[in-house]
Amino acid sequence: MTPILAQTSWLIPLYPLMGALLTIPWSPAMITRTGPRPAGYINIVMTGLALIHSLLAFLAFWGKSSPQFFFAPWLNVAGLNLTIPLEASAITLGACVLITTLNLMAQLYAVGYLEMDWGWGRFFAMMALFEAGLCALVLCNSLLFAYMLLEILTLGTYLLVGFWYNQSLVVTGARDAFLTKRVGDLVLLMGVLAIYPLAHTWDFRELAAWAQTANVDPGLITLISIGLIAGPMSKCAQFPLHLWLDEAMEGPLPSTILRNAVVVTTGVWVLVELEPVIALSSTASAFAIAVGTVTAIGATLISAAQVDVKRVLSYLSSAYMGLMFIAVGAHQPGAALLLALVYALGMAALVMGAGSIIINVTTQDLTQMGGLWGRRPVTAMAMMAGAAGLVALPPLGGFWAMLSLVSGLWESDRGLLVAIVLLVNWLTAFSLARLIGLIFAGKTQQMTIRAPEPLWLIVLPMAIAAGFTLHLPLVMAQLNLLPAWAEVSKDMALLLTWSSILGAIVGTLLYVNRVVEDPSKLIQKPLQNLLAYDFYTPKLYRNTFVLGVDMLSRLTDWLDRYVVDGLVNAVGLASLFSGETLKYGNTGQLQFYVLTISLGVALLGVLMNWHALTALF
Repeated sequence: MTPILAQTSWLIPLYPLMGALLTIPWSPAMITRTGPRPAGYINIVMTGLALIHSLLAFLAFWGKSSPQFFFAPWLNVAGLNLTIPLEASAITLGACVLITTLNLMAQLYAVGYLEMDWGWGRFFAMMALFEAGLCALVLCNSLLFAYMLLEILTLGTYLLVGFWYNQSLVVTGARDAFLTKRVGDLVLLMGVLAIYPLAHTWDFRELAAWAQTANVDPGLITLISIGLIAGPMSKCAQFPLHLWLDEAMEGPLPSTILRNAVVVTTGVWVLVELEPVIALSSTASAFAIAVGTVTAIGATLISAAQVDVKRVLSYLSSAYMGLMFIAVGAHQPGAALLLALVYALGMAALVMGAGSIIINVTTQDLTQMGGLWGRRPVTAMAMMAGAAGLVALPPLGGFWAMLSLVSGLWESDRGLLVAIVLLVNWLTAFSLARLIGLIFAGKTQQMTIRAPEPLWLIVLPMAIAAGFTLHLPLVMAQLNLLPAWAEVSKDMALLLTWSSILGAIVGTLLYVNRVVEDPSKLIQKPLQNLLAYDFYTPKLYRNTFVLGVDMLSRLTDWLDRYVVDGLVNAVGLASLFSGETLKYGNTGQLQFYVLTISLGVALLGVLMNWHALTALF
């Protein structure tokens, strides 16, 4: 059975698609007697089947060095033969296991969180589209088709964020997410089309082999590589294309679990596949590192100044993606994938915990929370587990992922980048300690007096995600992903551990023990505003790009109204005036018509012989 499942790994994305199709009778309310719930249950069953298939296929491929490829013909015209290549290996199938597991937990979470929502069919169909696109992306071995799948995921983001389309903020968030991603996708498409004439392939493995011996113009490959990086920049919410992720939080929170935990890492996955090509240009590699550095430091600083629980988590997501950009730019794709694995489980637990708080407290404002430790012990433990899994705290997964990154950076003489990673880790630990302190410590406030644990359908997936986060090192040990202790850099391990501990201690002292009555007063007001308002990035956008587009639109409207329409109207008025004038010449007398024709012929004759007449005089 297992070999058959391994050989049919290409079927994994079809399970959620089948679930989405089966929800059609409930989505437009063709079936009303049962209510919309069967649509959700059908998708949960199909996701469970996809998870079982992925897990068995992963176990069959684990330990094998050679992957298996499947080829599906797609287009053959005018000498152009496009075939969809799919790769089944331990890495790709492990990614499928992660995607299907998190989507299954998100769907179970949605059953409790969206209990009273009548859009079940539409919501679960869109979640299935997300899952199918993600599984197809990790299995796909072609840059061209990976780009197409990224477009499908962008569409899924737009539809899920705009799920409650009767709310203005939801519509704005969906629109901004879609348009922001379009910016990066347009540049990415240019890079995808430009790389083909050089490498004559879009296959990731063939691109890697070509990059080993490629002899191309440095300026050209730099431009192409930067174009290939620009698309993942928007997908991973990197500065300055980061605002969409915060606005996307307006969508249903169960969809945020999958989007913030997995979907944002799709850009990193593509970058890892393209790392051999990016390595051809030192400038492009430095560009990836610069983008990741600015985002990681800036996003963690912004997250530590937010009072909205969703905004804190969205900026921490951007920061973690920044670390993965640093890993790819420093040519450490293995560390980037390990960071993505650790991040997905830790962020899923945090987002589920945030939803568990919001659904009963009915506010997202951290300043209105507090004292929930005694009322929400399971949620508190789950969020603490997720927070501990994200920072470099041994022996959890975040420690090993960060250690892999900083060890590689130190060995390649990148001491400055090591210091940046340590700073980001310290800021992340501080921000998470602040988040947990504001929610669970301190005195009970009016919004948290009656705030028990929610339905078990919300608590169970959250507890499972926390359990996966805590047990991830055991899984990594079984899969031989942990280094031998003798090979571990003890200095880097101590630096990472102390940065996590010191960040957590400072956050605990300020927001749990309250050694300072109002910690915000420790920072000057201008700096507070700078961080709270996202370095004034939205205002900068309004005064530059938005203002420029607005002025261009007004200029275009003026030209269309007064120049184009004016010219057309002038021609029409001239025709009308000439027609009105000529009607007075219609006397009905033959001699008048003959005289008019004669004068016209004479005038034409003079004009045609003008040069001859002027020569005579």
